Amino acid sequence: MNNDHISGRNATELVQNIEKAIREGSLHAEEPMPTVRQLAKQLGLSPGTVASAFKTLRQRGQIRTNGRNGTFISTSSVPPSRNPPRLRPGLIDLASGSPDPTLLPDLTPILHRFEGPSRLYPDEPVLDSLAAIARVRLNSDEIPVGSLTIVAGALDGVERALQAHLRPGDRVGVEDPGYPPLFTLLAALGLQAVGLHTDQFGILPEDLSKKLSGSLQAIIVTPRAQNPMGCAFSANRASALRDLLQLHPRVLLVEDDHASEIAGAALRTLCAAGNEHWVHIRSVSKSLGPDLRLAVLTGDEVSVSRIEHRRSLGAGWVPFLIQTIVAQLWEDPATDEVLTHAREVYALRRDALKKALSKFGLTSYGLSGLNIWVPVTDEHAALASLDEAGFAASAGQRYRIAAEPAIRINIARLDTKLVDKVAGAVITSASGLGQSYQP
Repeated sequence: MNNDHISGRNATELVQNIEKAIREGSLHAEEPMPTVRQLAKQLGLSPGTVASAFKTLRQRGQIRTNGRNGTFISTSSVPPSRNPPRLRPGLIDLASGSPDPTLLPDLTPILHRFEGPSRLYPDEPVLDSLAAIARVRLNSDEIPVGSLTIVAGALDGVERALQAHLRPGDRVGVEDPGYPPLFTLLAALGLQAVGLHTDQFGILPEDLSKKLSGSLQAIIVTPRAQNPMGCAFSANRASALRDLLQLHPRVLLVEDDHASEIAGAALRTLCAAGNEHWVHIRSVSKSLGPDLRLAVLTGDEVSVSRIEHRRSLGAGWVPFLIQTIVAQLWEDPATDEVLTHAREVYALRRDALKKALSKFGLTSYGLSGLNIWVPVTDEHAALASLDEAGFAASAGQRYRIAAEPAIRINIARLDTKLVDKVAGAVITSASGLGQSYQP
C-alpha cells in the first residue's frame, strides 16, 4: 500500500490523520496497514507512539488486527448512512427495514387529546403508568422482570448494556448472519464480534458451546424476528441455549426483542438462564412506529443501575411526551387489534413469498419478522436480476461474518400479487438466464 498520506508528529496527530484518510476514501475497508515498526521508521516516531495510536484506532473500530496476518482498515470504520439508499425511479423498495405505515396505530386521536403534564428535572426518568403496563406485558411473555428503565430504542439499549460491563478488546457473540449496525457499534466500542452460526431457529447450540469455551464476555441474541434471517427460537432451541448459558453465568446476556408484538412468533426468552448480568430490551419502533424512539429495558439490578447512572450524565431520560404516548397506546384495547392485524398481514406476506420461492426450488428463511433470507450463489447477480424486474433488495454481504452468500428481501410492504415475479427474478439469476423470468 502507499503510505504517503499517513502522517503525524505524535500519537494524537497520527490517529487524526488516519481517521481523516478513512473518511475521505484514501484508506479503504480491508486495506492492509503497515506494521508498527514500518510506520514508526517512515514517520520518525518511536514504535511505542505508533502502537499507542493503533490501540486508539482499534478501540474506535477504525482498524482491526488479525493475528500474524497483520492490521487492516475495518469494514466498520465508516459508519453507514442513516438515510435510505436512493433507489432508481420506478423500483419497488424491498430493501429498507421500515414497517408498513398503513399497519401502524394512528397517533392522531392521542395527540388531539394529549394532556400530559410538563415534567421537571427532579422527576423520575420513567413514567409510572408506562412502567406498570410494561411489566404486565413482559410478565405475560414470562420475562423475569427485574429492575426496569426506558431507553431510546433497541440499539441504544444494547449499547448501554455493553458499556455497563465490557471494555475494549472483550469478545461478544453475535448472530451470523446478523444486524450490520450492531457490528458497527461493536467495532466503535472496541469490542470483538464473534460470529455464532444461525439457522431458522436461532443460534446453533454446538457453535455457542464452542465459542463460550473460547471465552466470550457477552452474547447478544434476537429471540424472534431476527434481522436478516427472520429466525425465531423454537422451544427446544431456547431450552438448549439456556442450558449452555447456565454453565457460564458470568457471561453478559443481552436479548433484543426489537419487533416485539408484530414479530409473528412466540417469545422464548433466554433470560431465565440465571446469568449474573442480563438485560431484555423490547422496542416499539416496529410495532408502534419508528418515530417513537423508545424501548423498555429490564434486567438485573446492577446492570439497570449502571445504565441509569450513565444516562443521567447525558440525555437524562427518554422524553415524557413519547413515554406518555406509548403508555396510552398500550392501555388502549384498539391498539391490540391493530397489532393483531399487522402480525397477520406480515405473516401472509412472508408465507406468500416463501411459498413462491419454494415453487421455483429456492430455499428461504423467515419464520418471523419483516425479512426473508434467500441463499444465492452470486449476490450481485441476484440483485441485478431483481433490479431488472423492478425490485430493490439487499446484498447479504454486509450482514455476514462467515455465513454463506444470500440476499435479504424485506416483505413489510410487499404486494402478495407480486411474489411470483420476485421469486422468478431470483431464479433467473440462479439459472443464468439472459432475461428476467416472466410468470
